[in-house]
Amino acid sequence: MKKIIVLFSLVAFFCFTTTPSFAQEDTQTETEQTATNYANVSNDEVLEMQSFHQVLKEKFIEGGAPWMAPILLLLIMGLALVIERVIYLTMSTTNTRNLLKRVEDALANGGVEEAKELCRNTRGPVASIFFQGLDHINEGIEGVEKSIVSLGAIATARLEKNMSWLSFIIAVSPMVGFLGTAVGMVMAFDAIEAAGDISPTVVAGGMKVALLTTVFALIVAITIQFFYNYLAAKIESLVDDMENASIDFIDIMVKHMNTQK
Repeated sequence: MKKIIVLFSLVAFFCFTTTPSFAQEDTQTETEQTATNYANVSNDEVLEMQSFHQVLKEKFIEGGAPWMAPILLLLIMGLALVIERVIYLTMSTTNTRNLLKRVEDALANGGVEEAKELCRNTRGPVASIFFQGLDHINEGIEGVEKSIVSLGAIATARLEKNMSWLSFIIAVSPMVGFLGTAVGMVMAFDAIEAAGDISPTVVAGGMKVALLTTVFALIVAITIQFFYNYLAAKIESLVDDMENASIDFIDIMVKHMNTQK
């Protein structure tokens, strides 16, 4: 996980240390080319011909690298954490009904060791909990329950890992945008003071920075919030499934112990 975040961070740093100096030249070149190609075309037709990607790139560059770089870095880190959680939760998903039946059959046919081997070869927190319960079968049903509860708490914490960082990104992104907004407003007032005029041309630069940083920061926060809600619902579903499976597993263990008496 740390390697993924470091890799994305290095990529983002490389992009913003190598491209901003050329971004203005590229933007100017594209602007001049667009003006030449569409000299005889109406404004509405020019807007229709511009792709969303081009507009987004231009607006991002216009926002200024000092404020857009942290916003992009937060987006990259958030998406890296989302991908890591999606992979982990997907691998943690288990067909508990099928696993319970297989464990019950293994206990009936091959005993505890065969059931433990089955759980050992099955991925996911549910199989690990079953293995922990089987490993403490000699301690009686109370020992089984305690071991399941202990490992269940650990498994739940692992499922919720990095969710706090996603919450942090969701909270910080708008703050970075609002900071850029405040700085943009200061730039606008400085321009008014220097020019001694309050014309739209004078304040346009500062106002543009103020609005664009807020827009992109809110886009980042909304995007990560969407994935956060999905992951939270997935974790809740896995925890409920794990608890229900643990209850059914204890019933199977009670039946097995009564049969062995």
